[in-house]
Amino acid sequence: MNSFAPECTKAKKEYDNCFNNWYSEKFLKGESMENECADLWHEYEDCVKAALAKKGVGKMIDEARKQAPFENGGKLVEEDEKKK
Repeated sequence: MNSFAPECTKAKKEYDNCFNNWYSEKFLKGESMENECADLWHEYEDCVKAALAKKGVGKMIDEARKQAPFENGGKLVEEDEKKK
């Protein structure tokens, strides 16, 4: 599957291939617990972040995160805790 940003498709495919191979050939067999494709993931993540910023979406995401109720490790943060 291609990336939403065409300029990131190569990085996405490289990561996907690496991850699928690691997951099926090592992780599921108990031979490796650490994702060996982390560097490729970070390259893809950086590309996506740059594409989002270029399209003006990055600011909207940042604003939505400020308003998100799930800000503490996936746990709902109560309003009185936010004020602390």
